[in-house]
Amino acid sequence: MAGVVMERVEFESSPEEDVAVVRAFGEMGLCEGVQRGLFAYGWEKPSAVQQRFVAAALKGRDLIAQAQSGTGKSSALALAAVSRACRCLTTTAAITATSTSRDPTVLALCPTRELAAQLHRACLALSEHTEVRCLCATGGSPLMDDVRKLDYGHQVVVGTPGRVIDLIRRNAFRTRSVTTFMLDEADEMLNQGFKEQIYDVYRYLPPATQVIIMSATLPHDILEMTGKFMTDPLRILVKRDELTLEDLKQFFVAVEREEWKFDTLCDLYDTLTITQAVIFCNTKRKVDWLTEKMREANFTVNSMHGDMPQKERDTIMREFRSGQSRVLITTDLWARGIDVQQVSLVINYDLPNNRELYIHRIGRSGRFGRKGVAINFVKSDDIRILRDIEQYYSTQIDEMPMNVADLV
Repeated sequence: MAGVVMERVEFESSPEEDVAVVRAFGEMGLCEGVQRGLFAYGWEKPSAVQQRFVAAALKGRDLIAQAQSGTGKSSALALAAVSRACRCLTTTAAITATSTSRDPTVLALCPTRELAAQLHRACLALSEHTEVRCLCATGGSPLMDDVRKLDYGHQVVVGTPGRVIDLIRRNAFRTRSVTTFMLDEADEMLNQGFKEQIYDVYRYLPPATQVIIMSATLPHDILEMTGKFMTDPLRILVKRDELTLEDLKQFFVAVEREEWKFDTLCDLYDTLTITQAVIFCNTKRKVDWLTEKMREANFTVNSMHGDMPQKERDTIMREFRSGQSRVLITTDLWARGIDVQQVSLVINYDLPNNRELYIHRIGRSGRFGRKGVAINFVKSDDIRILRDIEQYYSTQIDEMPMNVADLV
C-alpha cells in the first residue's frame, strides 16, 4: 500500500519494535463514514502521532502512546474511538446474546470535564456520517440525563471517572460490550487522585478489553504501573529531549520578590492583548487574587479554576475559544490537553510544582506547528527549579528579550 512505510520509533523504556507509519487517512482502514467526517472536520493529512497511533489502535492491541503537546493526540484518540465503534456496529460478531448494538463499545476517560467535552466534540464531528452515537458523561450535569441517554443507545462514552463509575454501579452503563478502554492524560489519570477510580472502572470491563493510554508525559513509575492492566502493549514513546516544541520559545523574567510579579505582568499586558494568552498560577486562591488585582488596575481578564460552577466554566471556555476573551488566568485545570489554537503566549506566574506540568502548561501555546512563547516569572529561589527543567528536557530557557512582542 502506497501510504504505509515501516520506520523505527525512538523508545525511552522499552525494546524497539517496528511501528507502521501510515501517511494517509485513506490507508488506515477507516470506515467510509469516518473518512467523510475527517474531511468535513478539515483534516487532510495525519500528524506524526496520528500516522503511528491510529492504525495500531485499530488492530486491537494494547497501546501506550506519548507525543508532544499540540501534535494531535486527542484527535488521534477520537479517530480511534469512533473507528473502533464503527467497526463493532458493522460486525455481527460484536453483538452477542447478552449485548445489543445500543451498548457502549468504547469508553474514554479524561481527568477534567473540559478535556472530556473537547474529546467528545471531536468524536461527534468524526461520527456525523456514521451510525455511531457519542455521549459525554461528566459531573456538573444531571445524572439522570446520562442515564436516559445511555438507555436510548450510545456506542462511545467519553467521561470523567467519578460520573462513569456512578453510571456503571447504577447499571445504567452496561459494560459487557466494551471492546476498547482509553485513558487520555494517562499519567494524571493513574496518579493518586484518580488511580482507585480507574481501577474500579477497569474491574467492570470484559477481560479481553483493549487498553489504550495517551499522554505527553509518561514517567517511569506510571509505565511500570501499566503492567497491572495492560497485556504486551505496543509502545510509541518519544525521548524527553524531544518533548518541547521546536516552534515554542521559552524565556524567564527574574523577579526578586513575589509582589514584583504583578508589576511585571502589568508591563507585559500590551503584549498579551496582541493575541490570546494563558496565565498559570499554582493555587485557586492566587487565581482569584490575581484576577481581582488585574481588574482593579483596569485590565480585562477572565479566570477559571475547579471550584467554579460548571455553567460558569463552560461560559468562560466558550468565550475564550471564540476569541471574545483574550487573557485567561487559571490553575493546572487548564494545563492538560485543552486546545485553543489561537493561544500563542503562556505565562507561568508561578513555576509549576513538577517538571511534567511544565511541559503540559507551555504546550497550550504553539499548537499544531504554530509559533508560541512561554514566559516564566522566576524568583531567586526558583532558579534551581528552572535549571532542573532545562536539564531534564535538554532545553534552553533564556532571559526574556526586550522585543518579546515581535516573537508572539
